[in-house]
Amino acid sequence: MTGTTGTTGTPVPFTADDYKARMDRAAATAADAGLAGLLVAPGPDLIWLTGYQPVATERLTVLVLAAGQEPVLVVPTLEAPDAERAAGASALTLRDWTDGKDPYAATAPLLDVDGRFGISDNSWAMHLIGFQNELPNTSYVSLTEALPMLRAVKDAAELERLAAAGAAADATYEEIKKVPFAGRKETEVAADLDALLRQFGHSQVDFTIVGSGPNGANPHHEAGERVIEDGDMVVLDFGGLLHGYGSDTSRTVHVGEPGAEEQRVHDIVREAQEAGCRAVRPGAACQDVDRAARAVIADAGYGEHFIHRTGHGIGVTTHEPPYMIEGEELPLVPGMCFSVEPGIYLPGRFGVRIEDIVTVTDDGVRRLNSTPRELAIVN
Repeated sequence: MTGTTGTTGTPVPFTADDYKARMDRAAATAADAGLAGLLVAPGPDLIWLTGYQPVATERLTVLVLAAGQEPVLVVPTLEAPDAERAAGASALTLRDWTDGKDPYAATAPLLDVDGRFGISDNSWAMHLIGFQNELPNTSYVSLTEALPMLRAVKDAAELERLAAAGAAADATYEEIKKVPFAGRKETEVAADLDALLRQFGHSQVDFTIVGSGPNGANPHHEAGERVIEDGDMVVLDFGGLLHGYGSDTSRTVHVGEPGAEEQRVHDIVREAQEAGCRAVRPGAACQDVDRAARAVIADAGYGEHFIHRTGHGIGVTTHEPPYMIEGEELPLVPGMCFSVEPGIYLPGRFGVRIEDIVTVTDDGVRRLNSTPRELAIVN
């Protein structure tokens, strides 16, 4: 696999051979799962498999993968020139269809008329129904359900990109601690986070959560017009894409000196986050990470205030399988990357979350975020 970093620090682009290997592996994995093939719509799966990133529209674009069959990308004629320029285009066959023609009839000869297919989670309903109408004996299952590990295990080149994204997020955190917090709106600090992520190389910013005081008790609080005050706990959660791969980190800071309970709650979350990371090792189940982090918080008496899963996968998107949650028995495998992000949320008062992206190694875990996890004091 190519894609290692060049002398400028920019990763070498993935090649057609890289994308061919991914498509071959996806088709073989689908066959092993008892599927006739995969139908991949515009979105992260298509980007990962082919390097092609069209906008999803009412016009059908779909990659058809099946074991023993050449990959075929069905595209509208007017978009064929763009598809031909995709990095993985030479590793597949393009089949175009023109306006006024039936794209599902054009695609049907590529499909087993009685087959069960995995289909991208983000496929439009109109396209799925179009296939069902054209081939009424076919059936479909979402890729997340059928092949949850499709993109979960990263190769060395992908890990390098994720590490670079994590380092850029770390640099952003170190800088954001230097800006004024008290007397400014959450939206203003969020704008600083956005600018810093871009300054450190992100091409896309997906979220900049700034939850001050009682707003921090909402894990997905959108930065709002609340003015941050002296004495506030402030949850910072931010990330996006750098070189096509995601960052996502959370740290909680305090404006001025914290009170005893604030410090205690933060210490509990930090201990829980450490426990979750220690639970990461090959062969452990995803749920083991959640159990380890959750046990610390429950034992401290705050179990009912940890209201979300402990982690989620990350790659070409900032949220993807696998998920660190009770009931998820998938085993951890070297190369899997995901967040470990326990939290405690006290309604009407404050919240605390600490998050790192980690990857499973041959003998344990490697963190892709390295900023201090102690409660930082900001102005």
